[in-house]
Amino acid sequence: MENFLELANKRESCRKFDGRPVSREDLLKCVEAARLAPSACNSQPWKFIIVDDPALKTELCRAAFSAPYTASWPEKAGAIVVVISESGSFASKIGNLVRDTRYYLIDVGIAVEHFILQAAELGLGTCWMGWFNEKRVKKVLGLPSASRVDIIVPVGYPENKEPRRKIRKGIEETYKFNK
Repeated sequence: MENFLELANKRESCRKFDGRPVSREDLLKCVEAARLAPSACNSQPWKFIIVDDPALKTELCRAAFSAPYTASWPEKAGAIVVVISESGSFASKIGNLVRDTRYYLIDVGIAVEHFILQAAELGLGTCWMGWFNEKRVKKVLGLPSASRVDIIVPVGYPENKEPRRKIRKGIEETYKFNK
């Protein structure tokens, strides 16, 4: 196993996939990593719909990423993961009101990051997407209108294995001790 900093450095948003399918075994390893994520009051406010059927994947991508949400590259991913957000437990809802924070979105973000890091460890590329036609996604997947789709993650084998240089602030710009 790589150390965590190597894994965090390896992970990048992939927008070019080679079109190969991803095994369900690997996809379920990613879901397992997400399942283990912490959440406020242990509410676990997430569900993952994994679309690996080629025809449904194409239909979903064309619905999700049609104008003005244009993106054609997700179709080449081996699978598309649609993340359904739930509002969380009663206790976390009280926390939402007291702190004016939607903790379930933070929880979902942590779970998706676990999913994405596990994918990176398996040599899979991913891209966190929040710009898509939610209404059309629900229609294609037969989801109730009250459900909430906040994130879509294409998952697949990167077309290019050469990592890009990450542009990040220097570490000295990101912290302070004691003040």
